[in-house]
Amino acid sequence: MVHLSLQTRAQWRRMKPLIRLVLPVCKASTSGSGAEQDPRFFQTLIHLLKGNIGTGLLGLPLAVKNAGLLIGPLSLLVMGIVAIHCMNILVKCSHHLSTKLGKPYLTYGEAVEYGMENVPCLQRHSVWGRHVVNLFLIITQLGFCCVYFVFLSENIKQVIEAANGTTLNCNTNETAEMVPSYDSRLYMLFILPFIIALVFTRSLKWLTPFSLFANLVMCASLVLIYYYCLTHIPFPIDLPKVGRAVDYPLFFGTAIFAFEGIGVVLPLENKMQKPQNFPMVLYLGMGIVTLLYISLGTIGYICFGMHIGGSITLNLPDCWMYQSVKLLYSFGIYITYALQFYVPAEILIPPAVSRVGARWELPVDLSIRTGLVLFTCVLAILIPELDLVISLVGSISSSALALIIPPLLQIFTFHTEGLSGWVVLKNLVISVFGLVGFVAGTYISIVEIISRSHSKHVDSYLQFM
Repeated sequence: MVHLSLQTRAQWRRMKPLIRLVLPVCKASTSGSGAEQDPRFFQTLIHLLKGNIGTGLLGLPLAVKNAGLLIGPLSLLVMGIVAIHCMNILVKCSHHLSTKLGKPYLTYGEAVEYGMENVPCLQRHSVWGRHVVNLFLIITQLGFCCVYFVFLSENIKQVIEAANGTTLNCNTNETAEMVPSYDSRLYMLFILPFIIALVFTRSLKWLTPFSLFANLVMCASLVLIYYYCLTHIPFPIDLPKVGRAVDYPLFFGTAIFAFEGIGVVLPLENKMQKPQNFPMVLYLGMGIVTLLYISLGTIGYICFGMHIGGSITLNLPDCWMYQSVKLLYSFGIYITYALQFYVPAEILIPPAVSRVGARWELPVDLSIRTGLVLFTCVLAILIPELDLVISLVGSISSSALALIIPPLLQIFTFHTEGLSGWVVLKNLVISVFGLVGFVAGTYISIVEIISRSHSKHVDSYLQFM
């Protein structure tokens, strides 16, 4: 038991730099009873917003297309409510277990491990609960990194190809003549050395000013994207209200990928001086996030219609203002790569470094970092389809962490304390919904990846002939 406590403290110390870096500490005073009681209220709110706003947001217009103009927004609303509920479940279970065990805080994996210890038939295998959660965290974070490679390559490629036709006039209807350049996978190789150099920065404090700038330019980019979509809505709106059933699993994967912040919920709650105020932060922050998702997904699809791309930035006009949006957002994603990479690095590197002598610690550390970046780059090269990579990562890992595990954890934690049958039934429905999305989303994403790859090979063969 003492060993586990020391391990918990060590994990928490390693996670502190990430929490500090996600966004700078906000010192401004805020109104409201929750903010007055806890000076970190506003800071935690900003952290929560940043943890849920990334590339997934930019892919939601295509997700709405897959679900339909009516079904898409309604489904996003339902998934937002369920995701917030599951986050709240995770916090309550962590509180209950940490109080019961006399621990100041628990990680996600530890909460699942100790929750399984409450079930006699699962006690012997409870450690696997922590291992499974850590595995999904690694898959999720490295999956985000794969998405970032594809996002960066496609946006930079588009800017370079349209450079000769890019104008200062953003109101023209003319389309810039695209000058063919390299394949997007070659752009990934060009980006690779810069990504490796980025993750060699082992102390995240050195990235703080760059992270601040990245957050500001990403916010400005989102404002410009909203402005363009709202000022270019075509009338009449003639888009399908209901999408094809076979495409709905792709919507599910992209949507659950967007709700990517469940991994930061417990660290943020643990950092608050008054954790009892965290539910207010959670409901307010995730309410704002859900509103952003529904609004951008809907107006983005309405604006660009059936031609919407895997990221809405790929549909922006070829004038320098919006080309700069692509470049600035790409810079923000580039810096965010280091933040997403931090989680799997801190899970995988310390055990490996502890097994070698002092003189080999740095070479082993840097070798693992290089290997992980190469791994994400290779996966991105093998699947250079932004929308399908997002859907696949969301279906495989995000659905497990956000929908499947939290309801089961509540059953494990409170099953001996009078948990009502309706709560058990509700939790099982949520977990089964997540499992169905996991299976269907993964299957359809893989089928679409194979289909697109085959089509490209056929096209390349016909062009060669």
